[in-house]
Amino acid sequence: MKKIKRIIAAGLCLSMVFAATACSKSDKSASGGSSDKDKTYNVGICQLVEHEALDAATKGFKEALTEKLGDKVTFTEQNAAGDTPTCATIIDGFVSSNVDLILANATSPLQAAASATTTIPVLGTSITDYATALDMSDWSGKTGRNISGTSDLAPLSEQAAMLHEIFPDAKKVGLFYCSAEPNSKYQVDVMNDELTKLGYTCEYFAFTDSNDIQSVCEKAANASDVIYIPTDNTAASSTSVIDNVCRPAKVPVIAGEEGICKGCGVATLSISYYDLGYTTGEMAYDILVNGADITTMDIKFAPNVTKEYNKEICDDLGIKVPDGYEAIAK
Repeated sequence: MKKIKRIIAAGLCLSMVFAATACSKSDKSASGGSSDKDKTYNVGICQLVEHEALDAATKGFKEALTEKLGDKVTFTEQNAAGDTPTCATIIDGFVSSNVDLILANATSPLQAAASATTTIPVLGTSITDYATALDMSDWSGKTGRNISGTSDLAPLSEQAAMLHEIFPDAKKVGLFYCSAEPNSKYQVDVMNDELTKLGYTCEYFAFTDSNDIQSVCEKAANASDVIYIPTDNTAASSTSVIDNVCRPAKVPVIAGEEGICKGCGVATLSISYYDLGYTTGEMAYDILVNGADITTMDIKFAPNVTKEYNKEICDDLGIKVPDGYEAIAK
């Protein structure tokens, strides 16, 4: 009889354990579903410097994510004021805070993020060439690691053709860029090849930062018939300095993007940086919410390029652009 009672007691204990386990699983499942539904995301944004193109990319990125997530996404946004070491400090702070995703707006923030984390998803925007920025020799269109994003590269062969279309009789082209920006060097190297094919003689004029941009620009203006400036962030934040040198010298500038052209150029083959940032925001949503694997995501490019010209500077220099160019809105 005692043996039977012990068996019954043991059975009751096991039943209670299984019941408790079942309740625990049920409770965990319910709370898990609620947690996914109510999940919030913290996104860190590091922008290299304040200027029109990068500002537009950041705006597009934030608006894309906000449209999809509403108040479930918060942004920690910081600007490095053009200083590369500051980019590293900002990114390190994001990593310490364990943000859900990092937006690296320009090459220096991307390089800082690549060095700081291999686990947090990093999306770049306003990056011309990811292989150059990340020092990858075997490039397949994706990084294969925790980095993807969008590129602001407008076809350089078409930019060279545009320069030739407007200035077919020019002989010397000055390639004006910041030596601290790897993607600027990449662009002027390609443009050197493309313009040489078209019969131009090219000369490099590299400045190290905003402190020597005027003196180097004066040398470029004295030695060139036309100056080409790529999508260079330091130049983009110093267009008034460039314009104050080049316009009085009657030396036209072909620019790699609209913001530079608006400030000191005559023409550009431009993209929409807002649209570029918006596309990056859509990629972020796929990663954060849909679980997309960033290691397999291709770098995306701007879908359209537009021929644009700066009417004021063209009029001042007596330059008539061919048909098919849109005037940049002031």
